[in-house]
Amino acid sequence: MTSARSLRGPFDYRLPEEMRGGAVDVGSMLVVPFGRRQVLGVVVGLSESSEVAEERLLAPLRALELGVPVDLVELAEWIAAEYCSTISRALGLVLPPGAARRLSGRKRRAVARPRHLPVGTPRPQAPELTADQQAVLEPLLAALEQSGPTAAGQTPRLLHGVTGSGKTEVYLRAAAAALEQGRGAIVLVPEIALTPQIVGRFIERFGDTVAVLHSGLRGAERYAEWRRLREGEARVCVGPRSAVFAPIERLGLIVVDEEHDASYKHEGDPRYDARDVAAERARSCGALLLMGSATPRPESAARLPRSRLGSRVDGRPLPRVRVLDMRGETQGLHPDTSQALADVRAAGGKAIVLLNRRGWSNFLSCRSCGRVWSCPDCDVALVLHRAGGYLACHHCGYREPTPTRCCDCSSTSVARHGAGTERLQHDLADVLDDGGFPVFRLDADAVAAEGSDSGAGALLRRFQEAKSGVLIGTQMVAKGHDFPDVTLGVVLDADATLRFPDFRAEERTFALIAQLAGRVGRGTEGEVLVQTIAPDARAIVHAARHDSDAFLAGELERRRALGYPPFSHLIRIVCSAVESQGARAAAGALRQCLSASLLGENGVIGGGPAVLGPAALFRLRGRERQVLVVKARERRRAVRAVGEAVQRVAAAREHAGVNFSVDVDPQ
Repeated sequence: MTSARSLRGPFDYRLPEEMRGGAVDVGSMLVVPFGRRQVLGVVVGLSESSEVAEERLLAPLRALELGVPVDLVELAEWIAAEYCSTISRALGLVLPPGAARRLSGRKRRAVARPRHLPVGTPRPQAPELTADQQAVLEPLLAALEQSGPTAAGQTPRLLHGVTGSGKTEVYLRAAAAALEQGRGAIVLVPEIALTPQIVGRFIERFGDTVAVLHSGLRGAERYAEWRRLREGEARVCVGPRSAVFAPIERLGLIVVDEEHDASYKHEGDPRYDARDVAAERARSCGALLLMGSATPRPESAARLPRSRLGSRVDGRPLPRVRVLDMRGETQGLHPDTSQALADVRAAGGKAIVLLNRRGWSNFLSCRSCGRVWSCPDCDVALVLHRAGGYLACHHCGYREPTPTRCCDCSSTSVARHGAGTERLQHDLADVLDDGGFPVFRLDADAVAAEGSDSGAGALLRRFQEAKSGVLIGTQMVAKGHDFPDVTLGVVLDADATLRFPDFRAEERTFALIAQLAGRVGRGTEGEVLVQTIAPDARAIVHAARHDSDAFLAGELERRRALGYPPFSHLIRIVCSAVESQGARAAAGALRQCLSASLLGENGVIGGGPAVLGPAALFRLRGRERQVLVVKARERRRAVRAVGEAVQRVAAAREHAGVNFSVDVDPQ
């Protein structure tokens, strides 16, 4: 199977005598001739015969030093089928880092692995478990004892624990039990840079047994970590979603921390969900899958048995949440918010303010002629970034200088609308930063300005080390941070996510508020202020009460009535072309193919609409787009039907200029 991404494969090769007798097996990586090129291939099967005459079969040129574990080859095949992709693209996920660069056959140079602990560091002793932690851990340890490579996979478990309840210590104890059994563990976190505490605790507890895999490492460092896992030198892997493919043999445990986080969904092809891939890998290896969150997804709550950690380990209560009604308010900050921030400054404390919108202003317009500055390649308004002196598209990255006058009517009356984190930082610094109360900002722009992959970590460290101050930012500020001295949390425009045309809008609003509240009051009493023009919205009311059970119950009832996941499966297909007619024609052809294979006489399947659309999406990166959504109870049948329909339509000459994107279980 070659690494050419556009090829479906697999392809047959003749195995020469010198590569027989066990030298080459499933998972071996070979350099093979392919046309006029030499490419990387992965063995996905061995056969005594081929449909191609033997004299026409080419032989591999050489085998590379390390191959891919057999279970990962099988996992790649599962991903290709499950996410309407190709085996070639799926195998690209499980290859060693930089595998394509090893085609030259050059000898591997020794590379120093990143050092996680100073030389000579009495790893800290494990803390004593609370009664709740002990009650949660005991059945997990029993499940680990009963699992194994020859046993059926254990039922995945959901650890539903409030923020600060000690979920990480449960993960650590379960990983230690897996290691004692001679097995390995994978620990998935949403983003390494935004969750440094959990990574640090695993390294402190297990030392060099831990390998860390993430994109912030240099290529040689990533390969060194991958190789330590492949050779068994490291038995615990911590990392973001791609770490689910860590080459650990005798896998005993997979942990998915903050399982609600959308970053577990991969946006490139194959558009896999690391949570589902983790479940399949655990099932095939006989391992235990443990998913944890303070705000679990409704899908997880409905499908998995739940263990509860209902209180914080230090016995402190969750912070009081006050909902501030912004209807009729003309200022960006409610008077109570302004006073609370001033009180924190006076006390020399710390606060976190969340505004889930980047930049200075949402868009610019001309007061004279009404012109709105928009992206030339996408049908969206450009966002003002005043510090950089440019307008930017947050979809394709297009930039242009900040205008001083209208290019249509030459008016200098250019209006700025809305506010983002950049403007909020400026406004708060004007009133709060007197030299002893700094205002920090954490968003994608601030991280990029740091000039390194560890920019988020550097910003968080500066806030942590400061004696006092306020951290403002997008949803990044709500992700798993542990700052014991934060006494105030503020959510601005809390209902903004409720206005998204997405059935998960309420879930995301609830999680955003609850997760931000979880950063507050960990070392002392705290308070959270939620500014909104929808104070009676169900998600906001339940988040203010810290009542995840009531929210989940209501959300599942709503989704059952509407036939949304977990009571159905969704598949999103996007057709894009330079001209709108091409996208519409391809989408119409897809609709016809899918209707023929999925719909019954009355046009429905499984009690509800099967094919929605096509409908127009906004233009993106210069391409017109049309979208269809398949909604079905039978996932496998729907995935197979979509894959066959896309192949058939894409092969037609009249759709040669159309790109097709398939997203199973879109987020």
